[in-house]
Amino acid sequence: MRAVDIIRKKRDGEKLSAKEIKFFIENFVSGEIPDYQMAAFLMAVYFQSMDFEETTTLTEAMMHSGTVLDFSDIPVPKVDKHSTGGVGDKISLPLAPLVASCGVVVPMISGRALGHTGGTLDKLESIPGFRTDLTPEEFHNAIRNVGVAIIGQTEDIVPADKKMYALRDVTATVESIPLISSSIMSKKLAEGIDGLVLDVKTGSGAFMREYEKAAQLARTMVEIGKGMGRKVIALLTNMDQPLGRMVGNAVEVLESVEVLQNSGPADVRDLTLALGARMLLVAGVADSVESALNMLEEKLASGEAYEKWVEMVRNQGGDPDAIFAPDFIKTKYNDVVVAHEDGILQKFNTLQIGLAAAVLGAGREKAEDQVDHKVGIVVLKKVGAHVRRGEPLFEVHGNDRERMHRAVELLKNSFVIGNFEPEPQPLIFEVIE
Repeated sequence: MRAVDIIRKKRDGEKLSAKEIKFFIENFVSGEIPDYQMAAFLMAVYFQSMDFEETTTLTEAMMHSGTVLDFSDIPVPKVDKHSTGGVGDKISLPLAPLVASCGVVVPMISGRALGHTGGTLDKLESIPGFRTDLTPEEFHNAIRNVGVAIIGQTEDIVPADKKMYALRDVTATVESIPLISSSIMSKKLAEGIDGLVLDVKTGSGAFMREYEKAAQLARTMVEIGKGMGRKVIALLTNMDQPLGRMVGNAVEVLESVEVLQNSGPADVRDLTLALGARMLLVAGVADSVESALNMLEEKLASGEAYEKWVEMVRNQGGDPDAIFAPDFIKTKYNDVVVAHEDGILQKFNTLQIGLAAAVLGAGREKAEDQVDHKVGIVVLKKVGAHVRRGEPLFEVHGNDRERMHRAVELLKNSFVIGNFEPEPQPLIFEVIE
């Protein structure tokens, strides 16, 4: 079997066998197949795609390219959640401890900010002392003793994806449903979970902006999970405006804690509950969405969800009280962006808002960029709000004057004001099971 023959076969639109796919992945990880042949393979897949069977085999081969975590010694359902990323998307922070407070184990491996989308790890690392680099033994102990931990991807989990993604990023092959879905699902299923809930976002601030493509991605990942014996539910959710009011790192931690203390913005709370209810269904601890929602709301009202958050933060070296200190989100400079006319806020270009946060230093333009955890944006008005000329729409908090200026200019072009009431948009478009 030769790499060049497999590349040619896919280039010509033929279906690859399981043996061919596994051979290609195994030999690429070992170094027998060089980067330039993998780049050619990725481009062939980009143009010719893969069917469901090929995509599932690719996912499985990638998953087994490194360590697959084993939590079989913990006799409790293990369920995780994955988001395709958005602006103000802090949902993992309140969601993981909330679901864990219901008796479900949540072993969550998350990512960092890149481009206009935020990163769960960066948000958590704004908490003094919080460690996202737990060793496998520490991660296992956290799951056993606390029931929840959120860490970053280690070197030995799905090394194939790390190498392949680096090539996809520089060969213009990122936007491929088989490649995206196998990348996400291989990492998530390597966590040793029993089930998974997916938050697939669509709209102006989403990775997949077009609804049909987002739906196709969601369906593909649900089918991969089914093919590999896992329970998977996907929610198609709205990213045409930021989630909540806060966009950044430390500011989003504060908003997440508000939710865990049974408060917070309605959209953040509602999406947290919707995803959490499906996680309880997948785990088998609730038999209906209604009963799952009741369970989650009880944990928020009783304070048990917040207590689980405090336990998780302390277990990972963080100080849960530090976030209430005045300097937790204090920055050198502050500014506002105001409405330029009277009217009704029609829509946001949410991508622009995410880019503005990244420019401030809350995100990264390149993977090696450093993040400023304190900077951020406060969204003061949502779509449908009536505004007056000169009324503040955004607060901007930064530590660098030049970055502040660039961010403000982006925000000035991130919204449209008109004279008619915009049609209300749902937070959740569709549930795919």
